[in-house]
Amino acid sequence: MAFVIDVFSRYIVGWRVSTTMHTGLILDALEQAIWDHEDPKRLIHHSDKGSQYLSIIYTERLAEAGIQTSVGSVSDTYDNSLAATINGLFKTEIIRRNGPYMY
Repeated sequence: MAFVIDVFSRYIVGWRVSTTMHTGLILDALEQAIWDHEDPKRLIHHSDKGSQYLSIIYTERLAEAGIQTSVGSVSDTYDNSLAATINGLFKTEIIRRNGPYMY
């Protein structure tokens, strides 16, 4: 799963789910978020150092949309706490609720 979260409102503004993690998955979530936002040039995109988020095609799309980028530091537990919370809620409300899935 890939979520794009508006930290100010705490809304999920872009999302996609797939059986594999690939750049296209997060690019689709980003496109949904860009389409939904009035002025993407006012956005700051923050991510961890996952290879999908640092891929050339993804960083080029952020630049094309005029979105500033920010990448977290290694082993910083506070850096991605909002994303970890959203992922935990998703797993609790959707995954565990609807089936005996393991992760």
